[in-house]
Amino acid sequence: MKAHPFRIYFRSILPFLLFFLRNVNAAQEPVPSEANQSRMDVDLILVNGTVYTVNEKQPHADAIAVTDQRIVFVGSNEDARKFRGDKTRIIDLSGKTVVPGFTDSHCHIFGIGEREMRLNLEGTSSLEDFLAKVKARVAQTERGNWITGRGWIETFWKPPQFPTREDLDKIALDNPVFLTRADGHAAIANSAALKIAKIDKGTPNPFGGEILKDKTTGQPSGMLLDNAQDLVAKNIPKPTDAEREQAFLLGVHREIGLGWCEIQNAGSHAEDIKIIRKCLDDGKVKLRFINAVYGPGEDAQRFLREGPTIDAFDHRFTQRTIKVIFDGALGSRGAALLKPYSDAPESSGFLTEKESDLKPIFEEALRRGIQVETHAIGDRANHVILDLYEQAFKAVPHDQRKIREPRWRVEHAQIVDPADLPRFAKLGVIPSMQPSHAISDLFLAPARLGMDRLAGAYAWQSFLKSGCIIAGGSDAPVERGEPMIEFYAAVARKSVKGFSGDGWHPEQAVSREQALKMFTTWPAYAAFEEKDKGSIEVGKLADFTVLSQDIMKIPEPEILKTHAVMTMVGGEIIFSNSRSN
Repeated sequence: MKAHPFRIYFRSILPFLLFFLRNVNAAQEPVPSEANQSRMDVDLILVNGTVYTVNEKQPHADAIAVTDQRIVFVGSNEDARKFRGDKTRIIDLSGKTVVPGFTDSHCHIFGIGEREMRLNLEGTSSLEDFLAKVKARVAQTERGNWITGRGWIETFWKPPQFPTREDLDKIALDNPVFLTRADGHAAIANSAALKIAKIDKGTPNPFGGEILKDKTTGQPSGMLLDNAQDLVAKNIPKPTDAEREQAFLLGVHREIGLGWCEIQNAGSHAEDIKIIRKCLDDGKVKLRFINAVYGPGEDAQRFLREGPTIDAFDHRFTQRTIKVIFDGALGSRGAALLKPYSDAPESSGFLTEKESDLKPIFEEALRRGIQVETHAIGDRANHVILDLYEQAFKAVPHDQRKIREPRWRVEHAQIVDPADLPRFAKLGVIPSMQPSHAISDLFLAPARLGMDRLAGAYAWQSFLKSGCIIAGGSDAPVERGEPMIEFYAAVARKSVKGFSGDGWHPEQAVSREQALKMFTTWPAYAAFEEKDKGSIEVGKLADFTVLSQDIMKIPEPEILKTHAVMTMVGGEIIFSNSRSN
């Protein structure tokens, strides 16, 4: 006799119903009876922790039980132990702090690894220090070979001026040199590199970039902003696939050691995606990835045709986002402003993409269920991108969208006209911001912007009060990429040395509870993952960051001394370090 279709359907969903009922029972009745305790045996139990769940219904706990990569119990030590089976592993946390697995909602994973492989110019305290490091690399490099590096920033040099090609020519005449500023939006090249790129006093600025030139002679100074960098960069020999993979894996290793469980990689090209997928397929990577594809261009068009990839490699790889870079950076004066720079009135920055090129991509993204995130730092860039988003939302009504709530993002949103602040929440646009930018940029922002425009700078609390959430990130390798620096910057709004100056607007700092959400539940929402990640709740993936100190209670300076003791993804320990504070 043929089975009734409903019986077939019921049998197919029965395992899922049982799992759901078991989870409900674990949440509501945490002490199982002797009769069914054997059915509740779990893979892992964490006990004696200081657990911050970011779940308003149960904000604190002592213990967590995990099976099949997911959380099945959150509660007391006594009740958790009743889930113990013959093969259950129990980890005593000895009071250590547990939070939902930290997510860096904006970083560049290949750049993080490349920083470890190339000439790292972070922390150069003066032009002399900068040149000394370059000179040492020249001594180790064969004549004619390129010297590349990244990380210098002139903010604290005396005077705080960009280096020039003449500075580099004094120590490197026979090697082309190309050294990227920390923000990635400017670079200094020596004469040998400029000659290879055929850049001279007559070379025009490319769209979305600028070749800085001496005001007296008209000769290029060696400083190249935004798209002008490509004129030289395209001549540098590309790294091999093996070198790119090495950079990627170095970046991953650093991230998990810092306590990140997931990164949202802010832009990649087709060759990057192949390496990421290969390493995941080979089992070399446990970190979770939300990946964005750079657009506009061929990669973005292919992505629009092929569509998103969701939860591949066992919830470790999702790609549903196009990343657009719409202006430069504040430090290099490439951020697009509504009014001229206070310290360079001849310039107001520039947009790096044409609005006409973005409109069709944005509309197609809505139809295809693809998220858009756009780098916008200056108030003009933020104003225009909100206009473009709004136009796309109006052009593609809800019934033509694959996802009714698109959750589009603005990356950085650093300088926003106060009139545009409420538009984010009204449009449902998520500001994705990096707290460390405020505590580094605010040393130069008053000079760049003047005091008045600082009212809309790094305006975290204003965004929250307007009804937004903020996805928190680091923008590494632009910044160090350490979660404790980001958390500290968000709650203290002071430099790592405790400094706060005029125009720093301390009222824009966030509470510790808000800061924790910036790196847990809000990035999960920004990536459509709130059902699986972002809080410690029954049924969610067992991703945890275990910290050496209680960052919710210790004095602010102590936050910077806190480190990751353990990083867990899906209940698996992917990093462990028990070093003392």
